[in-house]
Amino acid sequence: MENEVIQKIENQIKKSSILLKDYATKYDEAIRLVEDEKDFRLDFQRDSDRIIHSHSYTRYINKTQVYSNLEDDNISRRMTHVQFVSRAARTIARGLGLNEDLCEAISLGHDVGHVPFGHFGESVLNDISKSRTGLCFAHNLNSFRVFKDVEKKGKGCNLTIQVLDGIMCHNGEMVKAKYAPINKTKEDVLKEYEECRKDESKILKLIPMTLEGCVVRVSDIIGYIGKDIDDARKLEVFDIDTLPESVKATLGSTNVEIMNNIITDIMIQSYGKPYIQMSENVYEQVEKLKKFNYENIYYKAMDSKEKKYITNMFNELYEVYINALEKEDKSNDIYEVFLKDMNVEYLNNSNNDEKVIDFIASMTDNYIQKQYDKYIK
Repeated sequence: MENEVIQKIENQIKKSSILLKDYATKYDEAIRLVEDEKDFRLDFQRDSDRIIHSHSYTRYINKTQVYSNLEDDNISRRMTHVQFVSRAARTIARGLGLNEDLCEAISLGHDVGHVPFGHFGESVLNDISKSRTGLCFAHNLNSFRVFKDVEKKGKGCNLTIQVLDGIMCHNGEMVKAKYAPINKTKEDVLKEYEECRKDESKILKLIPMTLEGCVVRVSDIIGYIGKDIDDARKLEVFDIDTLPESVKATLGSTNVEIMNNIITDIMIQSYGKPYIQMSENVYEQVEKLKKFNYENIYYKAMDSKEKKYITNMFNELYEVYINALEKEDKSNDIYEVFLKDMNVEYLNNSNNDEKVIDFIASMTDNYIQKQYDKYIK
């Protein structure tokens, strides 16, 4: 009787596949890094579950989106952003008959590679990484590494290649009018990852292997471009009347309006097509709004004093951890907190610089400040 019920549950879940359109990624196309046991969940559903149960996902809650060191709990953190991206991506996917579960998994996991203090912290760690290892550090590549080589004590989460690829190729900073996927094998994706680490310029050329990956990529900008305006207005960073009139007329002036108008335009322009596209006018206004945000929000989110403080924090802590590894000082937190439970494969396959970079990148804003207070101040 129990087996019959389970079979009925599996059949009910598999009905999701019937609604998928021609250009959607089918569930039976899922490719894992390593084959593992299956259960009644579909592969991309399992990926979402593995992501939200990861430690890296939990740490979203105290990682900077734009503004750091704020007492106001109504201002976005990284956790807020990934939820907005997930909702936008699933809405578009449902309207176009694409795989919602794949969109959700990519969306939820795409930013786990972000470091403390957002994009500025990322730039500092990138400088350190290039000078110490010759390899670049970028949050999308680090998200890939986290799920492949760091989570679960170095075992990784064994996500599907489609999800890992979507995570690696998600960067919404690079806005395009049209997003079309390209075919890739598992070997292609792994090779791309290694090539991007060695050559930072290749990150700009990344293209997802699935239409769902393209949806998440455009949803990334949908998830931040309006919400960052709402946050900035709450903090009285700029006057909303300075928003370009053409942007307000086409996209709106609040996050709700901006998200709704871009999503609606994308679904109308992309329905029944093997690519994701914005209309010419919407694309132009998104570009204009992005430029406005950079000039009025992102470039002003941190002053030079704060940037210098964060730069010193990262560099000084880096030296603390490297010295601890070289001296095998097991009392240091890089051992006590990060390395003591790591498996042999991670310990043997990661050099000291990679271990320190992984540790710092994993930290929340609060935790790195506590480490700085403990070891430097």
